[in-house]
Amino acid sequence: MGVQKDQFRKLPLLPLRGLLVYPSMVLHLDVGREKSVKALERAMVEDNMILLCSQAEVEIEDPSTDDIYRIGTIAKVRQMLKLPNGTIRVLVEGVQRAEISEYTDNEEYYEVMLKELEETGEGNPELSALMRMVLSNFEQFIQLSKKISPETFAAVSDIEEPGRLADVISSHLSLKIKDKQDILETMDVKERLEKLLELLQNELEVLELEKKISQRVKKQMEKTQKEYYLREQMKAIQKELGDKEGRAAEAEELREQLKSTDVPDKVKEKIEKEIDRLEKMPAASAEGGVIRNYIDWLLAIPWNKQTDDDLDIRKAEQILDEDHYGLEKPKERVLEYLAVQKLVKKLKGPILCFVGPPGVGKTSLGRSIAKSLGREFVRISLGGVRDEAEIRGHRRTYVGAMPGRIIQGMKSAGTTNPVFLLDEIDKMSMDFRGDPASALLEVLDPEQNSTFSDHFIELPFDLSKVMFITTANVVHNIPRPLLDRMEVLYISGYTELEKLQISKKYLLPKQREEHGLSEEQLIVEEETLVKVIRQYTREAGVRNLEQQMASLARKAAKMIVSDPDKQTIHITAENLTDFLGPEKFRYGSAEREDQVGSVTGLAWTEVGGDTLNIEVALLPGKGKLTLTGKLGDVMKESAQAALSYARSKANQYNLSVEMFEKNDIHIHIPEGAIPKDGPSAGITMATAIISALTNIPVSKDVAMTGEITLRGRVLPIGGLKEKSLAAHRAGIKKVLLPKENEKDLHELPESVSEHMTFVPVSHMDEVLEHALVKPLVVS
Repeated sequence: MGVQKDQFRKLPLLPLRGLLVYPSMVLHLDVGREKSVKALERAMVEDNMILLCSQAEVEIEDPSTDDIYRIGTIAKVRQMLKLPNGTIRVLVEGVQRAEISEYTDNEEYYEVMLKELEETGEGNPELSALMRMVLSNFEQFIQLSKKISPETFAAVSDIEEPGRLADVISSHLSLKIKDKQDILETMDVKERLEKLLELLQNELEVLELEKKISQRVKKQMEKTQKEYYLREQMKAIQKELGDKEGRAAEAEELREQLKSTDVPDKVKEKIEKEIDRLEKMPAASAEGGVIRNYIDWLLAIPWNKQTDDDLDIRKAEQILDEDHYGLEKPKERVLEYLAVQKLVKKLKGPILCFVGPPGVGKTSLGRSIAKSLGREFVRISLGGVRDEAEIRGHRRTYVGAMPGRIIQGMKSAGTTNPVFLLDEIDKMSMDFRGDPASALLEVLDPEQNSTFSDHFIELPFDLSKVMFITTANVVHNIPRPLLDRMEVLYISGYTELEKLQISKKYLLPKQREEHGLSEEQLIVEEETLVKVIRQYTREAGVRNLEQQMASLARKAAKMIVSDPDKQTIHITAENLTDFLGPEKFRYGSAEREDQVGSVTGLAWTEVGGDTLNIEVALLPGKGKLTLTGKLGDVMKESAQAALSYARSKANQYNLSVEMFEKNDIHIHIPEGAIPKDGPSAGITMATAIISALTNIPVSKDVAMTGEITLRGRVLPIGGLKEKSLAAHRAGIKKVLLPKENEKDLHELPESVSEHMTFVPVSHMDEVLEHALVKPLVVS
């Protein structure tokens, strides 16, 4: 290990905690332990020399001989100063390495017999190279650690002895006591330098890592501090400019709002970016308002919020029956949806289309469906919409840009699964601004609407949970691709009996409540309600009927307020004209007597079924056909076909050719201001022409509908239920209909079918047989 210089030298021992002294090292020590103080006092009495050895464990207060390293440093005590707290501060200078041979029996302090140790290893080029490497690494260490002054390196660079260089550098490193002790115990100078070099390189690696971590943390801290500083500056600047709230405060408010709003991650990321943009905008910037509006919309849309469906079918059925009389098919379809939803748990919202005349309750049925499902209800009217942006919204680049009506409706609903009513879908049109019907294709397609794209929002929105309901008066005005995506449910007009029940159960009680009247204050007899239905309204629905009920309630309210003594208004069939004025319609528009050339036809219109009185007159002329009554092209063609059929049967009906050549035939349909079109009046016009030509009257109790071919076959028509209801309202007893429409008779209410006779016909001969009051003379 080393060469003995002076055997059996006796010196007091000072154990050090957490410290180690190398030869040539000058250090201040604070000594407080009793044994250590006595060892110092002994050294001062002798030659000021003392042995300094480190403890292996710092925590031990009273170390035993086994807790103290065997090799230490002989040091000279240069100064000793007693401090007020009883501690002694000494200045020591390391002189020589030494090894403890044995401890003496001294109990007052540690005293040892020691051997002085000498370094080994001669000077050679390898040592010089090692010294340079150690110095180079030490210089890097100083640059990275910043804890050692550059002057220290200059002083260390001047040391020429390899062993001393290693000791001095080791003393400046923040090494563990174990590693420092290892350097102290290494007597071979070359080996000591190699160990120091390894320790230095390890320290450099650690410092490099610390530096990287520190830089990363510093950057983050700097960014945070910089942002905070800049925000504070911005607030101050905005305050000076008169922006009292400031963009920063606005942005902070929006961030807090975002935290409390449940939005998908993509939407959250987009909102955060827009808030950052808003914050950097000058207060007077117009774009700031656009961004703020955009953020408000993104926060207001219900991205993840939905209501739980009330899947109680009996309760839903009860709600639907309470709100609407009749309408069995739509109600049944809603209950089917509820049943499937209960079994499947997750179902794409159906797209229902209610088609029927005005006033039959299409819109209010949508509201009742929402109520029965326990969902929010949203209604938007598409009547007159002709701009695609109404559906998809405008790009944000436009001034005053907003989302389309779909997203606006979702915002007002506040949930992702409302019942969404698109009213009057057949009234949309298109112009140079685009086709809104095409834009609706994505909304109403269950395969596409889970990622509906609005031009303003610019993020996909899920509409698949929405139950869409559309309403229309006619199907043929709805674009075909749009119609394919919907399930059409036809709602036909009400019968007189149904209208009476609706009046009693819904309309009259509603008007009493709205006008502040009790049941005792306004009494309307059932006979009176029937008279109102028959002689003051003529419609498929009940909207006009409700208006008449409102008129009765208003007049009753006025009479009660004007005369406090009169608290009961009793309206009867006899005094009804005092309230509603003269009768507006003659009940039953059927002919009052059999007439030649006059036939009652049945037509289907947007407002339900109606009766048409078709009249034919023969005039001297040259065989010209004149049509009046604002007829459409299809109806004109039916008239031509009817005339051609009559001419082809001239011989059979004993009609001379001269009758056609010397007479003009004039076909007129009264109520000329109303446009009329469609193919279903063919047999009606043919019957009227043949009646006029043969001078045989047509039965006043018969009405008919059906298209005719040139060979006299009767072709099927549509809207049989509506036409039958119109015939019933008009007091018709017998209806002739195409044979192929016989299957549709089951749709008719019993109250209609039991009071009328329906005769299916397949050829014109059968029509004439039932329509004319006496048989034709057939040759």
